[in-house]
Amino acid sequence: MEKKDLRIVYMGTPDFAVPTLERLISDGYNVVGVITMPDKPIGRHQSQLQASPVKECAMRHNIPVLQPEKLKDEIFLEELRQLKADLQIVVAFRMLPEVVWAMPRLGTFNLHAALLPQYRGAAPINWAIINGDRETGITTFFLDHQIDTGEVIQQARVPIGEDDNVEDIHDRLMTLGADLVAETVQNIIEGKIKPIPQEQMHTDEHLRPAPKIFRETCQIIWTDHTVESAHNFIRGLSPYPGAWTTIITPDGKETTMKIYKTKKNPSACKETNEQRTNLYSDSNKNLCIRLTDGELQILELQLAGKRKMNASDFLRGTSIEGWSLK
Repeated sequence: MEKKDLRIVYMGTPDFAVPTLERLISDGYNVVGVITMPDKPIGRHQSQLQASPVKECAMRHNIPVLQPEKLKDEIFLEELRQLKADLQIVVAFRMLPEVVWAMPRLGTFNLHAALLPQYRGAAPINWAIINGDRETGITTFFLDHQIDTGEVIQQARVPIGEDDNVEDIHDRLMTLGADLVAETVQNIIEGKIKPIPQEQMHTDEHLRPAPKIFRETCQIIWTDHTVESAHNFIRGLSPYPGAWTTIITPDGKETTMKIYKTKKNPSACKETNEQRTNLYSDSNKNLCIRLTDGELQILELQLAGKRKMNASDFLRGTSIEGWSLK
């Protein structure tokens, strides 16, 4: 089978899914339709509609776009059938009902930002970093009835540096994912794939989930953390949605602070004054947190209602004397 003869329907919504769609188009694959989320209301009065990045990409290439509210809607299903897809590809979309993923003769495969069977769920990049992993990757797998449990087609691995945050790994996997999807499609065309049930994939590690992250997930409970785990937690939520903590001011008021970037056990934070609180400033130049096993330097932060800034800029305009962490 030639590339032009394989009819592909592509499903995705955010920026993460755009390079893969662009790659399929540039490689000459026959993308006959794109499925994405409905346009999102934006603006102060929610009076404007914003197309998803994937829709904008499809429109640039004159590819038909479907935007169903409900994936079991019969009108949508009939429109999908009319596209006569041989293969469907899903990248950062939503959970599909069987009537959708079972429709093409060659099935539907998904790109997942982890090395399955590890980190099944909505936030695999975040949780790999939060857990201090030194490696992650990306997986193509066929969809089945349970989320992220289908047979694995191919995988690729990437290292996680000790200071990498979610944005760093997101961007690497986004690029790597485009390559892996294109390679997977070509191997499907050539009949070279040998999907492996996840139950047969050997791993010496306990399987860890990647559940959706909520605001309460992002609260830093300092008593639960070492310097290492706090550093991992913060970079695993940076830049979005952002790890946060509660600050208590000398008059007893509370406010929140998001922390986006830290440094472990920096020499700048070494001090011996035991009267200082668990949050202190070293000569008003470095903002530091004392934990049980060392110090954590805050490099980038955002107080509630303020803009994000470097800690040094923050300290030039704010005195933290008497401040403490809740």
